[in-house]
Amino acid sequence: MIKRILILVVAIQFTGCAELQNVVNQVAKSGVLSQEQIGNGLRQALDNGIKNQVSKLTSTDGFYKNELVKIMLPEELQTVDKGLRKIGLGNLADEGIKVLNRAAEDAVKTATPIFVNAVKNMTFTDAKNILLGSPNAATSYLKGKTSDNLYASFSPVIKNSFSKVGADKVWSSLINKYNSIPFVKNVNPDLTIYVTNQALKGVFTMIEIEEKGIREKVGLRNTALLQQVFALQDKK
Repeated sequence: MIKRILILVVAIQFTGCAELQNVVNQVAKSGVLSQEQIGNGLRQALDNGIKNQVSKLTSTDGFYKNELVKIMLPEELQTVDKGLRKIGLGNLADEGIKVLNRAAEDAVKTATPIFVNAVKNMTFTDAKNILLGSPNAATSYLKGKTSDNLYASFSPVIKNSFSKVGADKVWSSLINKYNSIPFVKNVNPDLTIYVTNQALKGVFTMIEIEEKGIREKVGLRNTALLQQVFALQDKK
């Protein structure tokens, strides 16, 4: 076994990135790491991203107090925010932003089964491409496999959440207050699409953070299999 590992290390050190995929294939054949182990290692990494990061977004203030993903007003409503604050309604403006984030926090609770299915169906080729790919290759894989399903799942939840968390009433009050300001142009945007897209963006932002950590920090590889699999990446 030691001899095999030494051969692997030497091979990787003298192999360019373009040839490294062949090395990984040979590793899988050599018995040092099987295709199944490599695939399972990448699945563990993705599961960590879901467990450690995405789950945080579902808690109260998971979006609202996370500056990396906090949902702010769309550009067309920035004037509403500024207008309300000018007439002393800053608290109402703040509440409007909060309920948008509450709706996103509610919607992300539907994400985990969709991610689990994508991870479960990952092939060895997918795993190899992730391992040897760009620093956000795992995140990109999940985007490609889940974005459409996540959007379809998030959108109705966010629409319902607007009612459940009171966003519909808050925004009705906000818009009415703003539209009552003399000489302003009336606005009435559909926020469901906007918040859905922002929620998706937030989810993948947090997964990418976890992926970067596992790729760059050995200490975050919290299982022996993660350590073995990402040791291959370290030699790129």
